[in-house]
Parts: sequence; structure tokens; C-alpha cells
Amino acid sequence: MSVQKHRTKDQLGRILEIDRELDRIKDIDLLLERLLKLARREANADAGTVYIREGDDLAFAHTQNDTFQSKLKPGEKLVYSKFSVPINDKSISGFVANHEAMLNIPDMYAIPDEAPYSFATTFDEKTGYTTVSTLTFPLISTDGDLLGVMQLINARDAKGRFVPFHAEDEPFFEIFARLGTKAIQRAQMTRNLLETITRFAGLRDPKETGAHVNRVGAYSMEIYEAWANRKGIDPELRDKNKDVLRMASMLHDVGKVGISDTILKKPGPFDDEEYLVMQSHTWLGARQFVTDSDLNLCAQEVALRHHENWDGSGYPGKIGDLFEADRFIHKEEKRPEGLQGDEIPLYARIVSIADVYDALSSKRVYKKAWSEEDVLKVIEEESGKKFDPELVEIFLQVLPNLRIIRNRYPDESE
Repeated sequence: MSVQKHRTKDQLGRILEIDRELDRIKDIDLLLERLLKLARREANADAGTVYIREGDDLAFAHTQNDTFQSKLKPGEKLVYSKFSVPINDKSISGFVANHEAMLNIPDMYAIPDEAPYSFATTFDEKTGYTTVSTLTFPLISTDGDLLGVMQLINARDAKGRFVPFHAEDEPFFEIFARLGTKAIQRAQMTRNLLETITRFAGLRDPKETGAHVNRVGAYSMEIYEAWANRKGIDPELRDKNKDVLRMASMLHDVGKVGISDTILKKPGPFDDEEYLVMQSHTWLGARQFVTDSDLNLCAQEVALRHHENWDGSGYPGKIGDLFEADRFIHKEEKRPEGLQGDEIPLYARIVSIADVYDALSSKRVYKKAWSEEDVLKVIEEESGKKFDPELVEIFLQVLPNLRIIRNRYPDESE
């Protein structure tokens, strides 16, 4: 078998493997992260960026850089700003999007003057990084719609030196882009569906905004990832659980659609009976997830238990059958004893911290956003009371990552 035929057969095997891997990821944020990592692996690229189309712009969605990552402590992630690039010929990514064509540039500092696009050296000058080569290609759906652009930066040779990308690999990345866009479309549909469901809750409760549930989901995923790394959880299982938790946590308060407006939108404090009715949103939400899929089991656990407290003072407690829990609303039975400590499922303990952190940090019609100092003070004071002490420790550890997420999903008023 010739070298070229062997190379083609090897690439076909990797394409099939990549397609299977992407099919397993449902969340769009995790998918973009994994998609970029896989593309970089295939090209042996030091860095890369994914942009998602938003109207006439490309929104910066995810970035990776091995050179910078190697300088961080374990668990730390790159800090990057949210920005967008116009779809026009001025930038390389904009040019690729505008013409829907791949662009392989062997030397970024030797782009001809007559080229319509140019390379902005600002990033290199600020960071000391040297961008040598790029391979930039569009992500186009099967319907011919531009979904975004992926840019791979600095191919590496066997000795780790930055070199041009191989021209013979371009057909491989055309196929890779098709697989990626198929997965992106599917993940975007899933995210849109989850956001639609949460908007129904938002019609009843103004706290349930799309930005809020996206932040809670992303915060929860970050906290879980750090916990899993600390516990030595297998990376494949960790990533699978991240995917499920990211989606399930967005649905944590979906049961509020079953609560009367007279209670849900009451401006003053609840009386005892109203508070019991409000507590029912936990099991009303959990009742919606009754099949045995990983997502439904996780969503049920989170919806039901995210108001349990570490010291046992939370709710709904040991209610027994989900479909008989309404008896507690009418005081037919004594309020059940709350779960405490490790009795509370892990995912619910994580979402509890994420939800409170975001709620206190956010501006609402009835309150101003708290300062981060005040928010952190409350969370630390509630360690061992409302919150799992180990998870509070992990929360503080990943706080820089949570700040990045907050910038990624700002409220409409920000």
C-alpha cells in the first residue's frame, strides 16, 4: 500500500471516530470546546479559535492555546474577552466567512500587500506570542448557511517548532468541518429547546432569564469539573457528566410554571401556607423527568433537591412518592425532615451554590446586584450550613472561570 493510500485510510478511520465522538456531546459549549481540541489534535496545532455567526458578525466563542495553558496552574483556564469580528474581507476570519472558503497561510508576517485581508499583530505584541501559520475554514450547514469559522494557529513539527499547515490535509478539514457543522446544528437545537422551556418559567418568574439559566448551567459544569479532577474521576466519564449536568441545571426551576402568579410574583414575604406552595416547585419540576435517560435522571435530581441544605434545614426533604407530595402543601402531614450532608445528591449541591451565586450577583427589578465581596461573604458564611463545605472550597478555586462565564452570558440590561 502506498504512503498516500495508507494516509487516506488512516484519516478515514479518524473521521469515523470523530463523528462518533461528536454525536455523544449534546451541549453547544462543550461541543465547541471539544471540536476545537479535536481539530488541533489532527493538525498538531498549538492554538485555535472558534467563532459563531451572529448576524453580520463572527462572535468569539472559544479559544485554546497550549503555550499559554502550560504556564497556568492545574485547573486554571485561559482568560479571554468577549468580542466579535465583522464578516468582511479585512480580517482573515471575516474573509473566510465572507467567501466561505478555506485559507491556509504559511507565514502570517509575509502576507502580500495586495491581499484583501491583513493580520493584526496586536495580540502578538501584547503577549509575546509569535503567530506563524494559520489554517482557517468556514463551518457551513447542509442547507448552505454559514454557522461560524474555525481558525487553527501554529502547526507544530515533531520537535515542537511552529511550521506551516500541510496543504494535503486541507481535504480532511473540509470533511471535518461538515461533521462539525452537523454537530453544532444539533447542539444549537438542543440549547434552543432548553431555553424555550426556561422562557416558559420566565413568563411566571422574572428571575428565570435565559442569561441566568445559562450562567447557572455553565457555573455548575465548572464546579463539577474541578470536583471530578480532585476525585480522580475518569476523564471520559467526567466529560459525559459535564454534558448532562450543563443541560439539567438549566431546568432546575422549571417547576415554577406550576405555581400561581399570586404567590410567585408576590412583592412581600410569604406566609406559612404560601411558602409551602412555593416549595412545591421542586417536585412539580421533578415530575416532568420520569424516563430513565441520563439527562432526565439528572434533571429530576437537580429540580427536586437544589433547595436542600447541608445542615438539613432545606426542602422538600423526605417526601416519599413524587406524585403524592402535594399533601404537604395542605398541611395534611408534618413538614418532612430535610436531607442533609451527603444525602443530598452531588449535582443538586453544586447547582445550589451556582444558583445562589448568580441570583445575588444579578440585578433584578426588586433589587440591585450585590458586590462580589458581599456575595462571597454570604457563600463562605453558609459553608457547612446551606452549602457543602468542600464544594464551597472548589467554588472559590474556580471563581476566575466563573467571572469569564458571567461576561459570556450578560443580562440584557448590561
